[in-house]
Amino acid sequence: MKAWQFESYGPYHEVLKWSEREMPIAKTDTAIVKTSAVSLNFPDLLVCQGLYQVKTPLPAVPGVEGIGIVESAGPSSKFQAGDRVAGFCHGGGTLAEYFAVTNNSAWLVPDFVSDEAGAALSVTYGTSYFGLAHRAHLQVGETLLVLGGAGGVGLAAIQLGKLMGATVIAAVGSQKKMEVCLNQGADHVINYKSQNLADEVTRLTSGRRADVIYDPVGGDLFEQTKRCLGWDGRLIVIGFAAGTIPSIETNRLLLKNAAILGLAWGQYMERAPEKVERCQKYLYQLLKIGSINPVVFQHLCFEDTLEGMKILESRDMYGKIVLSR
Repeated sequence: MKAWQFESYGPYHEVLKWSEREMPIAKTDTAIVKTSAVSLNFPDLLVCQGLYQVKTPLPAVPGVEGIGIVESAGPSSKFQAGDRVAGFCHGGGTLAEYFAVTNNSAWLVPDFVSDEAGAALSVTYGTSYFGLAHRAHLQVGETLLVLGGAGGVGLAAIQLGKLMGATVIAAVGSQKKMEVCLNQGADHVINYKSQNLADEVTRLTSGRRADVIYDPVGGDLFEQTKRCLGWDGRLIVIGFAAGTIPSIETNRLLLKNAAILGLAWGQYMERAPEKVERCQKYLYQLLKIGSINPVVFQHLCFEDTLEGMKILESRDMYGKIVLSR
C-alpha cells in the first residue's frame, strides 16, 4: 500500500512523503480498514516532529482519526469485512490507504453519518464531551469559557456547552473567528489579541467569572486565562497549541475553591473503552437530530495532504480539514 510516511522526525513539509509501506496485519483483535476519509488534527503536526505524547516506531504515518470500510479482521475482532467504521490511532496511522484499529479504538458508523462528518467528529467532539461532561461536570446555567473557540475542539465545546445549558464565552484571535463562534452558538466572543481576556470575562459575568474554562491553548495566554476562573470553578487542560506549558499558583486554587483537571481523551480507549463507545453512539444521535454539526473549513483530496497540513499549521483556519480518497 501507499501512505504519507516519514522516516525521520522534522517539519511535515520536509519529512512527509507519499511512499510505499507494508500493509498492516490483522492481529487477534485488530481490523484493517480501507481508508475513505481522514480529518487533520493539531497532534498530526507534533507526530511528524516526534513531539506528541505517543511515538510509533519509524518509519511512521501521521493521522489520528479516519473512517473507512473493514477489509479484514482478526478472529477476536468485533468487526467483520464490510463494516463501516471510524477509528482512532493514538500515535498516528490513518494517512494511508489502509489503517489498523483495535476493538477499543473504533466504532461502527451509522449510514446517516457522511464520511466527512464521521471523519471530523470522533476526536474533537469526543474530547469536548469528556472534558465538559465527565471531567468538569458542566451544569445548566453555568458560564463556560472556551479558549481557541474557532478550532476543532473549540467549536465542538461551544456546540456541546450550549446543548448542556451553559452560557458560552468564546475567546479567539481574529474578527473572522469571532463571527464563526457566534454562528455556532456562542453567547459572547472575545478577541484576546485586541482585548484583555480577564477584564472582558469579568465584565461579561458581572464579576463572577467563568465556572468552567476549556483550554486547549496554554502558552502566554494562560496568564490571563487563570484570572478568568471563578469561585468553585474548574479549568480543563486539553492541550498546548500555543507551544509552551504554563503553570498556576496553587494558592489561587485554594482561595477560589477551584480545581484544574487534565483530559487526555485517547487514554480512555484502554482504561474505559465502554464509556468511549457510548459517547460515540450518543454523538451520532446528536448529529442525526441536528444538535451538533462538525464545521469543515476545507475538504481536500488525499493527494493534497501537504496543503492540508500547511493550512493546519497556519492557524488561519477554523473547524476541521477533511481529506477524502
